[in-house]
Amino acid sequence: MRPESLPPLVIAVAMQVFQQFTGINAIMFYAPVLFQTMGLGKDSSLLSAVVTGGVNVVSTVVSIILVDKVGRRKLLLEACVRMLVAQTAVGGIMLVHLRLVVGPLGWLIPSETFPLETRTAGFSFAVSSNMLFTFLIAQAFLSMMCSMRAFIFFFFAVWIVAMATFVLALLPETKGVPIDEMVDRVWRRHWFWKRYVANADEARVNDNC
Repeated sequence: MRPESLPPLVIAVAMQVFQQFTGINAIMFYAPVLFQTMGLGKDSSLLSAVVTGGVNVVSTVVSIILVDKVGRRKLLLEACVRMLVAQTAVGGIMLVHLRLVVGPLGWLIPSETFPLETRTAGFSFAVSSNMLFTFLIAQAFLSMMCSMRAFIFFFFAVWIVAMATFVLALLPETKGVPIDEMVDRVWRRHWFWKRYVANADEARVNDNC
């Protein structure tokens, strides 16, 4: 709970919240239901769910290959654009025709932003946040789909915009930065988070005096 631990803690928890509220797990959990809603038969719905899972695996492999070459921020922002287009398109199609209703980086970033002395505790916050919001979305999705219908995909789209804004403003690039240099090379230089590290440094100086 020290001030210098706030930047990676906020980022770790926020990434888990965004991972769930951008709709990825809701769609993965309820893919057969969604495809049946769109008029596909039971067998086709299950096959479509398998295809969706396959795309998820391939996308994860691509992310693993590109993450150290392209960087975390660029991949996240590119994913935000694709997810925004996809969610808006699905919502629009279902609104017009039916009248019904990015991710491995969410785990990678928290694992490398905490300094070594708080990494275990910090990552436990990230995992707990992920499980909590996975549970909330899984429990609420069907009710939300029944009440919001097609607009649930626009709901997810709004969260994608919020995620992109967060990444642009508050998520520093950590590509190629060793964990033991994270404070000096990332947090002390970031336009917003550096104030928390500076306050911690000042407090230590006062304690020593």
